[in-house]
Amino acid sequence: MVSLPVISAATAPPGRRLPPWMKRPLPGLADFAHTRRTVAASGVATVCEEARCPNLSECWSKRHATFMILGDRCTRRCHYCAVATAKPNAPEADEPQRLARAIAELELAHVVITAVSRDDLADAGAGHYAECVRAVRAACPRTTIEVLPADFHARRERIARLVDARPDLYNHNLEMVERITPAIRPQGDYRRSLAVLQVVKELDAGILTKSGLMVGLGETWDELRIAFADLRAVGCDVLTLGQYLQPTREGHWPVKRFYTPEEFERLAEEARRLGFLSVAAGPFVRSSYNAAEVFARTRTVLAAKGDGGEGAGAVIQ
Repeated sequence: MVSLPVISAATAPPGRRLPPWMKRPLPGLADFAHTRRTVAASGVATVCEEARCPNLSECWSKRHATFMILGDRCTRRCHYCAVATAKPNAPEADEPQRLARAIAELELAHVVITAVSRDDLADAGAGHYAECVRAVRAACPRTTIEVLPADFHARRERIARLVDARPDLYNHNLEMVERITPAIRPQGDYRRSLAVLQVVKELDAGILTKSGLMVGLGETWDELRIAFADLRAVGCDVLTLGQYLQPTREGHWPVKRFYTPEEFERLAEEARRLGFLSVAAGPFVRSSYNAAEVFARTRTVLAAKGDGGEGAGAVIQ
């Protein structure tokens, strides 16, 4: 008997009731057990579990999982994130092969590979990350690969190691507007995250870049507009917008407000007008949520623009 996580317990901010649009039924068990067995056998962590993602049941029932390499212990403590902060273990030399086998077993057409911050390593884990991408490419040549790394302190040589492994899309999240970043991401930096995306484009102008923002942390609409413009200024192609949910009562930033589906539509429209190739916006949107569909839409729009077409795609979820 396979038990599904209870979505309401995983996503409801402590002491607050979820609005009606944040509630949805659990999906069926189809393929969920297979995904869980495959993930467990691989020994590779998933951000689905470690970050208490509200979409875990839905995605795993579709055989979709977002793998988190370099362990499940992060060297940074962000006040929105449920991933544990602790002294990490050494990178495991066989992790790239185990990761590749799991992705092949799940028959993923598109995979998102993320990682904890590894400020303890000389290259912040960039070399290991690149080996993971190469192993997946070798084992699953038809799978498109999206990487979602930490900022590598915006060091060009570290970013270059990962870009040189030829991922199909380089994703790095801005996470939130500039004003509130120091309070919630004390070891992160808004401008540094923008610099990461800029360096990727400087290294390879043809690589697609993507970034995500959470809303409901206390930002204003004007601040969001500025963040959209800042991302476009460094050539970011794809934007995701989702509702922040407080993982635990203690130690995590409280939800300041819930955005309605209509507000997400308005934000997406504003972002599209700035020229993003595609925008995914909605209460349950996360960086890797429906990432295959977002990537496919982005490539379709890019191809149309190359043929003289105009406009940007949008996914409202």
